Amino acid sequence: MANNEVFQKPKVYDVEQSEIELKNIIRDISLKVTSQRLTILRSLINGRDHVTAQELFENVSQIDNSLGFATVYRFLRTLAENKLVTEVRMGGLPARYEWTKKKSHHDHITCSECGKICEFENLEIEKLQAEIAKSLGFILTDHVLELYGVCSDCQASKGILPGSKSL
Repeated sequence: MANNEVFQKPKVYDVEQSEIELKNIIRDISLKVTSQRLTILRSLINGRDHVTAQELFENVSQIDNSLGFATVYRFLRTLAENKLVTEVRMGGLPARYEWTKKKSHHDHITCSECGKICEFENLEIEKLQAEIAKSLGFILTDHVLELYGVCSDCQASKGILPGSKSL
């Protein structure tokens, strides 16, 4: 992006966290370090991208069955508020979460039929967003771009020709 410095950059953490680094992440967001939070954080960082709160809960409850869904969800929300986790909302589907530091900034396109998510980076889109913000008198501090469409697999399974508008 032509104007990267306008984005607030959260503290960078290495994806391969030691126990001390995991504890520091929790302390840095002014929370008490607990074994439950460590379990959730470890699972989130080491798990797959675009996980729902329910999927994360199911993963961590296999490790520690004392963990409740509300605990997982509240911690996810706190991580998102502190820009350590990116929350991706896709239409009426449940929000999905990804550890922010695994990758550089990217955007998403989601299949409205099967829910498949593809990530992409496009410098021209980034420049255009900064230009729009500037033209409206804003300093761009953050953004989320979510595109929706029908993936090629779903198009093929429904017999849709590329470029046609019928579903």
